Amino acid sequence: MRPIDTSIKRTLPFSTDLKLRRRFMIVDQDIVGNMRWGRLLEKLDKLAEDIALHYVHQYEPKARVVTAAVDDIALHVPAEITKDVYMRARINYVGRTSMEVGIRVDQDKNAEHSLASCYFTMVSRIGEGNNAESLPIPPLEYESPIEKERYNAAIERRQAYKEQMDALQDPPSKDEFQLLRQLHHAQEEKKFDGMLAGNLVKSNMERMYPDHENVPKKIFGGYVIRRAFELALMHAEEIAPHRPVFVRVNRINFLQPIRIGDKLDFTSRIVYTGNTSISIEINIERTSLDKVTKALSNTCVFTFVNVDENMQPQPVPKVYPTTYAEDERYLKAHRRRKEHLENTH
Repeated sequence: MRPIDTSIKRTLPFSTDLKLRRRFMIVDQDIVGNMRWGRLLEKLDKLAEDIALHYVHQYEPKARVVTAAVDDIALHVPAEITKDVYMRARINYVGRTSMEVGIRVDQDKNAEHSLASCYFTMVSRIGEGNNAESLPIPPLEYESPIEKERYNAAIERRQAYKEQMDALQDPPSKDEFQLLRQLHHAQEEKKFDGMLAGNLVKSNMERMYPDHENVPKKIFGGYVIRRAFELALMHAEEIAPHRPVFVRVNRINFLQPIRIGDKLDFTSRIVYTGNTSISIEINIERTSLDKVTKALSNTCVFTFVNVDENMQPQPVPKVYPTTYAEDERYLKAHRRRKEHLENTH
């Protein structure tokens, strides 16, 4: 099979289905960018699962797929809730047991640039419970130039993420050390009234019920993504002087399966602010129903931008880290922002 043979298209008809439109609105007002992206992310995860599952079922009907990571969903232009959303997906790359599903999201099929580009890493599995294991799957055949280009881009994304993770562990450079030093010295001033990172932490707990089930006894990853995103957005509203709008899912990692009955503890931290942007990290810890297992199940990084009524970026307050852990999270976000700006320019 070639990547083109895996293609799936789906449409959200917001222009004609008013009930559907209302379910995807943030507020019941006529504002620009009134799209509930948390719910759309849930739809995108389901689409990625369906396309990956269709592929692996051709070789093993009893196989299932799980989301391993969501990498770099970038919003290019604001979404309009009154216009249809077109989602076009295909598998870009197949490794030994994993696949990268690329999804292009549009509201104008003829537009040169998409509304958003999304990349989901899905892993094929076989068996249940303690007997579950990764399932090797046959590779795709890449024939056309665009198929080869997307294959190479997927490889580069995987390598770039590994390099980014390694770079984030590097000790501060001289300039970074000076930046952290200035932030700490500012806190020693008598008239200091800045926002401390330690005070910008929110938490929420939730039980996973049977209606959240996806594959047997496992929770649908898209639901967890939506809940994390919605918490991050509400948290960003706490410090944005105007209105925070979503611009990027930097990364979501699925580290452990979540099961029915698990209690999830969502911890949201505002770790960094740029000139107009807000970086939020969310960790999700699962506790099993029998209280035997307690472990980190997901890590998420979201970026929002503070905008006025005309969608023009506006300044946000500066965040000041105090502890070593806060310094580390601040520095990682600073490096991510710097890398993004360099790549953009």
